[in-house]
Amino acid sequence: MARRNFNDLLAFVTVAREGSFTRAGAVLGVTQSALSQAVSGLEARLRIRLLTRTTRSVSPTAAGERLAQAIGHRFDEIEAELDALTELRDKPAGTVRITCGDHVLHTTLLPRLAPMLREYPDVKVEFDINYGFRDIVADRFDAGVRLGDTIDKDMIAVPIGPMLRMAAVAPPAYFAANPEPKTPHDLIAHRCINLRFSARSGIYVWEFEQRGQALNVRVEGQVVFNTTPHVVSAALAGLGIAFLPEEEFSPHIEQGRLVRVLEDWCQPFAGYYLYYPSRRQLSPAFSLVVDTLRASWRTASND
Repeated sequence: MARRNFNDLLAFVTVAREGSFTRAGAVLGVTQSALSQAVSGLEARLRIRLLTRTTRSVSPTAAGERLAQAIGHRFDEIEAELDALTELRDKPAGTVRITCGDHVLHTTLLPRLAPMLREYPDVKVEFDINYGFRDIVADRFDAGVRLGDTIDKDMIAVPIGPMLRMAAVAPPAYFAANPEPKTPHDLIAHRCINLRFSARSGIYVWEFEQRGQALNVRVEGQVVFNTTPHVVSAALAGLGIAFLPEEEFSPHIEQGRLVRVLEDWCQPFAGYYLYYPSRRQLSPAFSLVVDTLRASWRTASND
């Protein structure tokens, strides 16, 4: 049986992912015309339209979306395996892409990966700061970082940090002018600083727990942010009560710039995990990142 040429399939998958013949051509190093001919030939061979083309955009049809999801990761696995073969040398090399939030980046990832990056100059790490629930396979990330109880079961999850606690805080001047909340329900009468993780998500609902009783509260305020450093800045500016992992506020609490309330309603919960697809063929560079984070966490947890 004659073997099929899969160049047209690779052309289609790349165009579907990039949403553009021009960008796909730049990725594959071929002309837009050659890509268009390859995809048209594939559609003719399969007798079904795979892409909807307009003057401004290119998007997969239902059949195209099904085909892209079915075969796209196969090309990723082949590419990863070829990269792994070429990287089998004394020092790992290549780029590792990780999507994460601000907090875990500056408290965990950068401090622990910096010594490794100095030792292995051919390894590069690209961080994508994002609070939404990214599809790391579709968005072509090597890994993501999330809280342990939010990771899909089909992912490999590696703990990289301790249990966390939330903290509700505001400046002393705020509580001099407003009564301290005694229960989470009291927050409804306060100005609070809100957080929206992504443009498509709703405002974060503040989550509390005491003696096994969970209580979620929707709060109101004058400002909403999509990154945590701005929430901290707004709290220091006296714009209301803020609610984040306590590590975000620790220096300011210790120096008296912020006062903590509702502490008995903030119980420990699963910390940060690095996660990645279970079917992924690990490159030497990515394996080095995973091993570094795993080893540094084991050392920290044993101290």
